Amino acid sequence: MRALLSVYDKTGLVDFARGLAELGCELVASGQTARALADAGLAPLEVAELTGFPEMLDGRVKTLHPRVHAGILADLARPEHRAQLEAHAIAPIDLVVVNLYPFAADPSIELIDVGGPTMVRAAAKNHAHVTVVTDPGQYGAVLDELRERGATTEETRRRLAQAAFATTAAYDARIAAWMADDEALPERLVLDLERAAPTRYGENPHQRAARYRRAGARPWWDAVTQHAGSALSYLNYFDADAAWRLVHELEADVPGSRAAAIIKHANASGAALAETLGEAFARALAADPQSAFGGVVAIGGEVDDQLAAVIAAGPQADVIVATGFSPGAIEALVARRKATRLLAAPAPEPLGLSVRTLGDTALVQSADELVAAPATWTCATRAVPTPAQLVDLVVAWRVCARTTSNAVVIARDGVAVGVGAGQQSRVVAAELAIAKAGERARGASAASDAFFPFPDGLERLIEAGVTAVVQPGGSVRDREIVAAADAAGIAMMMTGERHFRH
Repeated sequence: MRALLSVYDKTGLVDFARGLAELGCELVASGQTARALADAGLAPLEVAELTGFPEMLDGRVKTLHPRVHAGILADLARPEHRAQLEAHAIAPIDLVVVNLYPFAADPSIELIDVGGPTMVRAAAKNHAHVTVVTDPGQYGAVLDELRERGATTEETRRRLAQAAFATTAAYDARIAAWMADDEALPERLVLDLERAAPTRYGENPHQRAARYRRAGARPWWDAVTQHAGSALSYLNYFDADAAWRLVHELEADVPGSRAAAIIKHANASGAALAETLGEAFARALAADPQSAFGGVVAIGGEVDDQLAAVIAAGPQADVIVATGFSPGAIEALVARRKATRLLAAPAPEPLGLSVRTLGDTALVQSADELVAAPATWTCATRAVPTPAQLVDLVVAWRVCARTTSNAVVIARDGVAVGVGAGQQSRVVAAELAIAKAGERARGASAASDAFFPFPDGLERLIEAGVTAVVQPGGSVRDREIVAAADAAGIAMMMTGERHFRH
């Protein structure tokens, strides 16, 4: 058996090579790999000796040679291939061990590997006869199988070949993305995703799902510590991400405030700003305690013993995400419900491209960022919002932008007290928000994620007692809408920025 080793990451290399040598395997190695093995007391045949041709062009050319690739690609089931190898005195290569230059770590022309991917693809193509190993994590299982059977199984070779092709595909995807010169939507978008963690199930128990991450990235989810509870499902991830981002956005919008949010199906049932985390949670819960059952609770800080007791006394939560938990908090929350997932998390990274698949079609868009800061909003009415109203408008607008369209949100005293989400009619969205807010709508502020096409939705809010509204504007009936607001004596701010969410 002959093995060709050419690796950048030398983790576990010496032990693996020593195990191969003990099985009588002839070792062939290139450049730094050969030197690392020689330093460990092994005696590999250098590629330059095998090919009879020295490395050249600063190492760019060393394994690109017929004595290497014929040995890898020969179909040993074909007598004519065997005859050609014999005629040219080329021995077949049974095992190819290659990992690639770390392009993603420091993208540059010099870290675009050529020989490595070529050998990997050749070995993977010929996996009927060749075992290809592309990750140090595969060394142990391959060595165990060789010791037990004297050869790898067809099933193992095929599995390793699939991993090898996925590796080279991902490698090329990173290079293609780097060469796109930051073009937002390139002509060909190649996604390089690696599986980060399985999920308990998908949106429904009969659906399989997993969390993937962009290769080389370390999203905030990778730094989450789960202190208790069942494994996360697809919707746990989806809703917790929405809740955690909303909390951070609210605190960024109103510096010095603490935020809490309760999310159901990626929409807020309640969200609040206050001076303390305990007060913020209590207000968010009071907004809609019935809908909070089975939701995701996000706390913009650490959950201490006192706050944990308040949360534990409230409706059952499926997930609680915070910056951390005191030991007593974990004990209290686990005692309330063992299945509740307790997630200690860092701040989320900014959103990148959004990709949604429709069968074999994908829709791709940039992230929906709230570009128009409140300081850039324009007042369209004679009445001008008070400072307190402006804070409520900011809360309503932020929650509204993160709510499924059509959406209308009512906020009062820094709390989203009424959320009308996912309605075909903006009037019905307003009526739902009013119904949830009840008497709290009087003196409150409201937001609409898109313009009011007719005065009727605004009129419902005015009748309920809303005194300030924020909306994008841009309707052909804007003058009529503003006239209705002026007639009622309420303030109306225009953002010039729509926030549909589907």
